[in-house]
Amino acid sequence: MKLQVAIDRVSLARAIALAKDLDGIADVIELGTSLVKDYGLIALSDIKAEIKHSELLMDLKAIDEGVYEFNKGFEANADILTVMGSADLSTISAVYDVTEKAGKTMLIDLLNMTDEEIAPLMTFDHAIFGLHHSHDNATNFDAAGSVKHFHEQFPAAKRIAVAGGIDLDQVKKLSADGIAEIAIVGGKIAGAADPVAAGREFKEAL
Repeated sequence: MKLQVAIDRVSLARAIALAKDLDGIADVIELGTSLVKDYGLIALSDIKAEIKHSELLMDLKAIDEGVYEFNKGFEANADILTVMGSADLSTISAVYDVTEKAGKTMLIDLLNMTDEEIAPLMTFDHAIFGLHHSHDNATNFDAAGSVKHFHEQFPAAKRIAVAGGIDLDQVKKLSADGIAEIAIVGGKIAGAADPVAAGREFKEAL
């Protein structure tokens, strides 16, 4: 199972330092939506040169004008870009084509989507399907349970990622189940007093 570390709501200098420190500990380093909005793709484009081992995800959360945004995201050296599953199907199809031609990866963010709404997305068989518990939702999130439900409903989905306040206990459950490909951890690593030590602890748990 892979570890993705989400970096959000920090300065650009801090984001660069975290990316360098977590390179190779995280399988994927995510530059969160807040960084994309605060600094833009041009400012973030140099970060890829700072990491030698991890893949780089930029959380665009594209929902319209997706082809333009994905082209710009890949020009900014992202390996993985995100599109909202609630976007028009034509948008998702178009950015999937851009991704395939670029030899890169697309993650579909399934935030607040029902099984019925998700079903048409199963045709994008190279995509990562991201189960995502809202940051603004104060209720507890059963990550392992959500992954099991998704897998039961959509067994054809080859690649599953899960995010939303994930802690060590949830990571251990996810790892034991062996269904999800990627556990996405944010503040528990990037916001820790010692992000490197926290990242290694999560990586060992996986």
